[in-house]
Amino acid sequence: MDELRINIDRLMGRIDELAQIGAIENTDGCARLALTDEDKAGRDLVLTWMRDLGTEITIDGIGNVTAVWAGPDTDASLDPVMTGSHIDTVRTGGRYDGNLGVLAGLEVVETIAEAGLSPRRPIAVGFFTDEEGSRFPPDMLGSLVYVGGMSLEEGLDTVGIDGAILGEELDRIGYRGGAPCPAAAPHAFVELHIEQGPVLEAEGTTIGAVESVQGISWTEITIKGQSNHAGTTPMDLRRDPGYAAARIAAFVRELALEMGGRQVATVGQIKLHPNLVNVVAANATLTVDLRNTDEMMLQQAEKQLAVFCDELAESENVTITSRSLARFEPVVFDPEVVDRVACTAEALGHSFKRMPSGAGHDAQMLARVCPTAMIFTPSWMGLSHNPFEYTEPTDIAAGANVLLHVLRGLADEDG
Repeated sequence: MDELRINIDRLMGRIDELAQIGAIENTDGCARLALTDEDKAGRDLVLTWMRDLGTEITIDGIGNVTAVWAGPDTDASLDPVMTGSHIDTVRTGGRYDGNLGVLAGLEVVETIAEAGLSPRRPIAVGFFTDEEGSRFPPDMLGSLVYVGGMSLEEGLDTVGIDGAILGEELDRIGYRGGAPCPAAAPHAFVELHIEQGPVLEAEGTTIGAVESVQGISWTEITIKGQSNHAGTTPMDLRRDPGYAAARIAAFVRELALEMGGRQVATVGQIKLHPNLVNVVAANATLTVDLRNTDEMMLQQAEKQLAVFCDELAESENVTITSRSLARFEPVVFDPEVVDRVACTAEALGHSFKRMPSGAGHDAQMLARVCPTAMIFTPSWMGLSHNPFEYTEPTDIAAGANVLLHVLRGLADEDG
């Protein structure tokens, strides 16, 4: 590897500036749910930096933004090498999740431009709409439309948790563009991201060469029973959705522990109605998030949950229905690009680990259309989707420099 390195102070400055938009008081975190006013302000800021770099910017019909940079001797007719991530956050988000991948991409472009280099292929930096799925399910919605996995029309008609229509919100903030969906496939895609888990920090490893992404199954379960007086209704005569919801929450945890391996399960949301201290609930709604790197095991977990719900409905005399919020099979990244990440990390003197991702990422959607891999940096205490999410600047610099040299190598490829 030559001596070219990113400017960590400039990168950290941009991370800090973007984090001020939607800042959560008394923390380092931020809240920019997709297509809110805060998301618009974040988009506007990032577009300013993209324009400052002299990139050609396009916005597609679902609001994905792509900035393409070419040096003086770059062949602009060739498919670009792409990097990027997202800048929307969960409601209690940190400043690195997604944002690091976008801003490190801009830093790579600026570093290469300052050095006077002209890679053979253009370099594209993008950010995708609604990666978190926190406002408009499913997660990775923008990149799913980008690669043709969801139609533009279906994406635009998506109803948010607040009743908003995605297409109407795009129009409101001025980010419904004219570039086509699906987009032309890039030559390759590499995403830099914080791990969002504890493994790298616990092992004292600097770089994760991500080989795969877990399959994800999101299900919303609705339970209907009978509202009644909490003091006068005997226990054996109750039709209690609150109890049934608690049984499901306990079951999925026990199921994950019993299956072992990489199976995980989470009940992240429970809503009771009428939600009163002295009333047996009339209905309950909860979400179940199942994940596994093995598709067959994930299907097994889904089937066992369905059987349990059927048996529970009969034993508790309640009605249980479910609907899928999101379903993505596990993704295996391109071995050659993963090898390039690992070899680059080693050449730069960093410890590395080949590993799966437990979280979903835009890269898993891009893997449908081009060679793809990811680079992980450590997360303090494994925290993410948390205002106290943190990654050391030295680790950020390491990850960004791996990204720099991986992109340079891919951008100089023929074919």
